[in-house]
Amino acid sequence: MQPISGTPPRPPGEGPVMPNAAGEQPLSTQQRTVLERLITRLISLTSQQNAEVWAGVKHDLGLKNDTPLLSRHFPAAEQNLNQRVATALQNHTTRQMVSQLTELLGQGNNRQAVSDFIRQQFGQTALSQLTPDQLKTVLTLLQSNQLSIPQPQQRPATERPLLPAEHNTLKQMVTRLAAATGEPTKLIWQSMLELSGVKVGEMIPAKHFTHLTTWLQARQTLSTQHAPTLNTLQAALKQPLEPQEFSAIRDYAQQLWQVTPQTVLTTAQVQDLLNQVFIRRADREIGVPEARNIQPIYSPLFAPIVETFKSMSARPGLMFVALLIALAIFWLVA
Repeated sequence: MQPISGTPPRPPGEGPVMPNAAGEQPLSTQQRTVLERLITRLISLTSQQNAEVWAGVKHDLGLKNDTPLLSRHFPAAEQNLNQRVATALQNHTTRQMVSQLTELLGQGNNRQAVSDFIRQQFGQTALSQLTPDQLKTVLTLLQSNQLSIPQPQQRPATERPLLPAEHNTLKQMVTRLAAATGEPTKLIWQSMLELSGVKVGEMIPAKHFTHLTTWLQARQTLSTQHAPTLNTLQAALKQPLEPQEFSAIRDYAQQLWQVTPQTVLTTAQVQDLLNQVFIRRADREIGVPEARNIQPIYSPLFAPIVETFKSMSARPGLMFVALLIALAIFWLVA
């Protein structure tokens, strides 16, 4: 505690002691009580000790540590301690708010919600950078459930990735197909990724699961047949081709390889036709028109010429004669 300076002894016979100057008296009991109450409150809010606080006050007032406080020092000392108490109280309140916020951040999506909020509202990215008033705002909003981010919406089944069970089903079918054909599983997966329109490392959309199982099962069945045809391909599909689908696949095979439904197909042809089945069914689900329904873009005025050219192109001799006649007419006109 601050020592109380006593009255210096005076020689006998001298008159009563008079203060040397106004305010030079030691602290009164009332003044000392006021300061000691402030110091007690400050100690309760901080880790400081009594003597440390007294030394700090004297330092702020420009006094040496061994210099006693006088009555005239009281107003400045009281103001100094009030400021220290206010600062300590603010720091204590801030620590409590940070502690409460830290506890709430672990609940639900609060951490992401707070991060988004303070970045948008205060331009900060960390709680330590917020003022006490800003911290109070965030805490109040969290406690009243007014600060949250929307829960991620469930994507439609056609857009979500494969579920673990679906992926395991495909994995087992790929393994069986590789064992039956000797084709590396990596190449089979690569073909499936290409059919699904995704890159290596991306997840296959669940909307292709049914078509992929059909594709794998058909390949597995046809791998055991020595003379596969369009008809046996139709029978191998878990979901048989509809009449319109069969006509499109038959026309595709006939135009490309001049085969009929009874023609024996090679392994490469079988896989190509199964790929076409997959692509057509996947495109039909999302409304993409089939290639055979896409009309060529040219003016109706030239339609007869185009058809005539197609007919002549099938007969090279006639095409050559027509070309000579055209050149002769061009030479005469020129």
